[in-house]
Amino acid sequence: YTEAWDADKKSIHVMPDTPDILLAKANAANVSNKLYVQAWEEAKKKSYDMRADAIPIKTAKASRDIASDYKYKETHEKEKGHYIGCPSAKEDPKLALAARAMALQNDRLYKKAYNDSKTQIHIPVDALSVQAAKECQTLVSDIDYRQYLHQWTCLPDQNDVIHARQAYDLQSDNVYKSDLEWLRGIGWLTEGSVDVVKAKKAQELLNDRLYRTRPEQLKFTSIADSPDVVLAKTNAMQLSDV
Repeated sequence: YTEAWDADKKSIHVMPDTPDILLAKANAANVSNKLYVQAWEEAKKKSYDMRADAIPIKTAKASRDIASDYKYKETHEKEKGHYIGCPSAKEDPKLALAARAMALQNDRLYKKAYNDSKTQIHIPVDALSVQAAKECQTLVSDIDYRQYLHQWTCLPDQNDVIHARQAYDLQSDNVYKSDLEWLRGIGWLTEGSVDVVKAKKAQELLNDRLYRTRPEQLKFTSIADSPDVVLAKTNAMQLSDV
């Protein structure tokens, strides 16, 4: 009974130009933060033109120069009149203390004497350590260990060079094949070779006779007093002509 009414309640048709809809759209536009700041965002995206002789720029530069000059001369203004009574800067206690601290902290002046003394080394020529070092250098020297022969320079197209190359090639071939000379004339059976063994293993894997056992080869003993056997014997006695 109420099915049509419930279905009609779900289907609502409101015209988009009704006063309530227009009022709701106007209120949404008024309270929208995106539309509120849209003009400001678009203005920020545009480039601005600020000249170098603008009043705010000149004011900022003047303030910066005044502050910089004031900070730069602040310590000097505080120290004015403190040096009265000293004939020179070396007699001033503060400058003397600063110079002394700088000299102590200077690494170059600290290591100057050490660096000058490093170059002044006097070792006797016949010292035991020097002699041992010389003997060790002689032992490990490659020049004294090897005596290189004279390197002759020959043209590559000389007859003796060509003949030597041919003799070397023949000798090299003979030496390369010398381990096969004792095998010459010896017979060889393929039984036990890799290919034969591999073929046998593959044949065993594919052999159906070895893979499965036939039913007639299984030893089977029937039970004498099973119901089937007893029934078969009874039927045979009943049907027997004897």
